This record gives sequence, C-alpha cells and structure tokens, in this order.
Amino acid sequence: MSRSFLTELKRRNVIRTAGLYAVGAWLIVQVTGTILPMFGAPEWLPRSVVVLLAVGLLPVLVFSWVYELTPEGLKRERDVERDESITHETGQRMNRAIFVLLLLAIGCFVLDRFVLTPRRESAAAQTGPSESKPGSAPENSIAVLPLANASGDKDQQYFSDGLSEGLIVTLSRLQGLKVIGRNSAFQFRDSKDDSKTIGMKLGVAHLLEGSVQHAGDAVRISAELINATDGSTLWSERYDRPYRDLFALQDEITTAVASALKARLLPQPNAPMQSDRPPSGNLEAYAAYLQGKFFSARSGEADFRKAIELYAQATKADPRFALAWADQSRAAVSLAAAFLDGAAAQEMYARGRSAVDTALKLDPDLAAGYAAQSFLLLSADLDWTGAEHAARRAVQLAPNDGQAKADLSRDLAALGQIEPAIELMQQSLATDPLDARSHNWLAQYLRALGRLDEAAAAARKAIELQPTAGSMHYQLVIIEIMRGDGKAALEAAQHEPAGWQVDAIALARQVGGDRAEADAALATQVEQDAAAGAFQIAQTYALRNDADKTFEWLERALSNRDPGISYLLFDPFILRFRDDPRFAAFCKKVGLPTTTTAKAMPVPTQKANKT
Repeated sequence: MSRSFLTELKRRNVIRTAGLYAVGAWLIVQVTGTILPMFGAPEWLPRSVVVLLAVGLLPVLVFSWVYELTPEGLKRERDVERDESITHETGQRMNRAIFVLLLLAIGCFVLDRFVLTPRRESAAAQTGPSESKPGSAPENSIAVLPLANASGDKDQQYFSDGLSEGLIVTLSRLQGLKVIGRNSAFQFRDSKDDSKTIGMKLGVAHLLEGSVQHAGDAVRISAELINATDGSTLWSERYDRPYRDLFALQDEITTAVASALKARLLPQPNAPMQSDRPPSGNLEAYAAYLQGKFFSARSGEADFRKAIELYAQATKADPRFALAWADQSRAAVSLAAAFLDGAAAQEMYARGRSAVDTALKLDPDLAAGYAAQSFLLLSADLDWTGAEHAARRAVQLAPNDGQAKADLSRDLAALGQIEPAIELMQQSLATDPLDARSHNWLAQYLRALGRLDEAAAAARKAIELQPTAGSMHYQLVIIEIMRGDGKAALEAAQHEPAGWQVDAIALARQVGGDRAEADAALATQVEQDAAAGAFQIAQTYALRNDADKTFEWLERALSNRDPGISYLLFDPFILRFRDDPRFAAFCKKVGLPTTTTAKAMPVPTQKANKT
C-alpha cells in the first residue's frame, strides 16, 4: 500500500514539485535576506517571508496531486490521458528547473557571503552602527565640545572639563533636545575636524564650543553655538563674571542656547530634575567634585584613589552633596573591581556601599545614586536582580542619560535578556556614539544571538575608538572562533594589549591544528591568570569541550568573586553545557536564572591557525 502510494507520488510529480518548491523558497529567502536590509526593511519582514513560504508548501503539494502540467496546459489529473513519453518529458523539465534554481540559489549565497557581506562589514566598521549618515541629524540635537582651557595652567583643565559637563547636564533638561554624552563629545578635544565632520560623526545639527579662563576670583567664558552643517554661527557671547556667580553664569549660557534653538528649558515629564551642583551652592565643594570627575575619567588605579579623595573633600565641604557621595561610591567600586582583591577589595566595596547609602538617603530621586547602587550590587554582591531594579530606577529618573541605559543594558544581559540589552545599548549609543566600551558590549550581545557580522562591525568600531584598551580585541577573537577562522582569531589575539593577551591567545590556540600549542597556551593562562581570570580559564576549557574543568574553574571564579560571572548567560562556549545538571546548579548558587535568549554556538575548527 505504502509502496503504491509512493509510486503514485512520483507519477504525479509531487516529489519533484516539493523539491522545486524547496529550492525556489531557498532562493527567495537568499534574495530577500540580501535585498530587504538594503532598504531599511524591519526585521520582522524577512521572517514573515520565511513563514509564508513554509505555510505555502502544503497547498502547493495538494495542487500538484490534483493537477498536472501538460502540453495543453494545466488539467485535473483524472482528465489526463496517460502518455509515458509526455510524463517523462514533464519530469525532465521539472528536473532542469530544479537544477537551474539550485544554481541560482547557490550563486546568491556565494555572492552574499563572500562579496556583499565583507563590503557591508567593512562599511559598518568604518562608520559604526550608531554613526549618523549625512543630513540625518535631527534639528533638535547638540554636542557640547570640551571648552578649551585658556588659563595657561594645565591644573585648571579639570575646571574647563567640569563646566563642559555641567553644560551637558543642564542642556539635557531642554525638552525634546538630543544632547551627546561626555565620552563622545570629549573625543574632539583639540580636534582639527571641521564642524560638518564633527556633526556627522556625532549625529548632531549643532555644536557648542568655546573657552574658559579661571584666575583667582574671576571667570571668563567665551561660548559659540555653531550650525554643524555649514559652520555658521547662530549665537556667540563672552562673559566676565566673579567666580561666586559661576552657577548663575552656567544658567545664563543655557538659557541663551535654549533661546537660539527655540527650545524649552523644562525637566523631562515625570522625571525629577538632575543637577551636578551641591545643594548649598558651595563652590569649594563643587571645585573638589569637578576634580574628582576629572580623575575618575582617566580610570587608572592611582586616578581612582585620587578621585575618591577629592569626592571626600567635596562631601566634607558640603555633607549634603548627594552626587559627590554617589560618584565616590562608583569610584570605590571601580577601584576594587579592577585593581584590588581579598581584604583590600572588600574594604573598598564597604566604602562604596556606605557612600551610596548616604547618597540615596540624602536624595531618593538621584539617578546617579541608583546607577552607583546598581554597579555596587553587580560587582560586589553578584545581586543581579537588585542591580537591575536599581538601574531601571536610574533610567526612570534620567531618561536621557545614556550611561544609565548602558548600565541597565549590562544588567539585563547578565540575566540572559539579550534582545532588550541590545535595544538599550543602541539607545545609549544614540547619545554617546563614540563610546568604545558601549560598542564593545554591543558586540558581545550581537554575538550572543549569532549576528556575527554585526558583532564584528561593533567590535572593530570599539577597537578603532580605543585600540589600546583591554578586552577590545578579545571580543573579536571570540567572534572569529565562532566563524571557524582560527588564523583571524590568533591575529586578533596578538593585537590584544597586555593583561588580556594571555587569555586571548589561549582561546585562539584552541581552534588550531596544533594540540601542543593549544596545551601550552592554556598552561600559560592558568599559570599567569588563575587569581584574576578564573572565568576566562573556564571559557578556554569550555572551548576544549572539557566540562569537568569548565565547572571547576567556574567554582573558582565564584570564590574569587570574579565579575566575569556576569557573562555566563551569554557566553557561547560555556552555554554548550547548559543541559549539564551542573550548569543549573551553578546558576542557582550564584542567583542567576537558567534561561537565556543567547545561543550556544557550535565551534567549527576547519580553519587552522598558521604561524
């Protein structure tokens, strides 16, 4: 019975029709997947095409069972007079059609994979995923370039930088105005680029630039509002004021800019006004705070220690200066997480905890306080849910703050919620498009979903912006391993700066053909990085498919309070063991869910390293 049914399927060309439909559908998917993104089609449209093609298969098969193609056209199968030569010819025509469509589909695949994709990736690496195209900057957008220090004293640099940041904060209160964050705007200190180029790179229509001169009790500020498109001046002014009138002067400049932009100086709806000023108006506290911000931005161990000292001076001058308490906490946690271990780290974490508790007690509506609390809970306590709640509150209180969105993005990714993490990081990059760290995080999240071309572009943008920073090339190593290109992975690893290079090379060596080199690289990693890089060693063992060693080093990472554990639910190698009972047990131990939207990627090894 089954044999006669199969014979009937062949006779009626149902099987050939299925093959023809499958190859044609594949061709349509290849073409739409290449063409639709070029026209900015939404992500759901290609998926909808695939669904419709899948749904259409059954009706096509039913149709081919009922009807038959003859030289006279379509006829119902029961009305066709059987002629073996005609039936054979019909079958041959269908075979030729299948062959032609298959060749076209393979051609489209090769064209997209080896020609179009590298071009798109190269273009994305040059412009970055968030960089604006010419003419696309919204009219209600502005970047405050770092005000030049005209004091002739390099020790006054903190003052001009601080005033620049203060203007960013106050301009962010302009309703409906896109204001670029500090990290991106400060990339153009002493830049030789013209206004149009800077505007294009930052995605803004206006630039605020000028200079600051602070001498004794006098302050001189020159400010100019520039149309980024043509370099024309929309407004300019020079102010000479007593130092005691500094805050009033900042407000005067902001009001003048608002008037020139025809914007309204109002807080965001349902969001309390955020300010970087001490509540008492104490200028001594403000000066110490600005110096603390200056050193924090440099991010070295000595810089963080100096920043903590200066923030403490600020809170001593004004004990109710909540923002200084919050930033002191963030500096203390940064110092502990990046440079300390053992008792020294715990002592610094305790200082950070006390400072942020004080900040939120003084000002329960301080966005920076909740951001600092989120950072502490994630780094010191591995309290993922608490960190997410605090970061979410920071975004509610400061909806225009790109840093707050980046913090929440990282917390969601740690909980395995990759898609919303990508959306938030892209929103953060909209107001801070040249922040290398954010591009680096975005690369990791895109990689977690298997979107490797986009991930590689984001990783290369991060490297372009900050080539000597640690872990930038490391992300590219992982992407190239996932692509199966050991040679490219090793090349990227060799460009990783000291500190992360041992880990990067250990990973890259595992996908090469030389087992001795792979073993030696792992041995070096274990010897040099056991204390501070337990999670990275676990990654290497996972890449080697050694489950026992992977979980052994994850336990060491937990005992060391390794912040790398926050990568667990989007690491492509360790997730290969997500069905191992030890994975669920470890997640429970560290307080993480066992679910994640990230993929455990297969690790092809067909392309070996060559040295």
